[in-house]
Amino acid sequence: MIVYLTSSPCIDGADRAVLNPQNEFLDRIREDLPEHPRCLFVASSPDDRDATCEFGAAMFSAFAEAGIHFSSYQILDRWTEEFAPDLIMDSDFIILAGGHVPTQNAFFNEMGLEVLLQDYEGIIMGISAGSMNAASVVYIQPEEEGESDPEFQRFAPGLGLTYANICPHYQKVKDNILDGQRLFEDITFADSEGNCFFALPDGSYLRIDEECTLLFGEAYAICDGEMEQISEDGDILNLDELE
Repeated sequence: MIVYLTSSPCIDGADRAVLNPQNEFLDRIREDLPEHPRCLFVASSPDDRDATCEFGAAMFSAFAEAGIHFSSYQILDRWTEEFAPDLIMDSDFIILAGGHVPTQNAFFNEMGLEVLLQDYEGIIMGISAGSMNAASVVYIQPEEEGESDPEFQRFAPGLGLTYANICPHYQKVKDNILDGQRLFEDITFADSEGNCFFALPDGSYLRIDEECTLLFGEAYAICDGEMEQISEDGDILNLDELE
């Protein structure tokens, strides 16, 4: 299994979904995928079929425009949940959608996706929330109004595909105010006590295989209440070698 964890695989600000070649992303995922992969798009909002189909169609078009044509394309949501084992087995490429992290996390845990993926041998790509929920223990960075409440569940079991906790879209959300608090300085920094999170702007990503976890592009480590930049655009960093 090879896992790509992205903040977003697409170019920020484009008028449609266009895959981002930054930091060799497009070249690398094109090389890893089979020529005509069978794709499975896993929802973040499993009960919102329209939104899932729209998101999935955008990804389908973005990959096709990049010269990566799927031989088949299926959606895994509430309507197809009972067929999850077969859908996974019959796919070469699984995309974990972006969206609301707790909603997607609950869906993943309800259908036992972690167990279903244990013997999977294809390629998995996470987008935003999908990348966050790929961790063994997911850090659910507050996002919506009211989620800064101390009673909000900040950590939950995930898919166990990585130890890395990602905070995506850093270039967009770094100055966000949530419920009167600064998202990073007042909330995320406090949550990082005893933990380490990786803040990624769009265009940066992780590539994970059985040998190592590589970070491509600009990134920031948030550990024990402090943040430092650990890489720049164009860099490749082996996270397994960080102390």
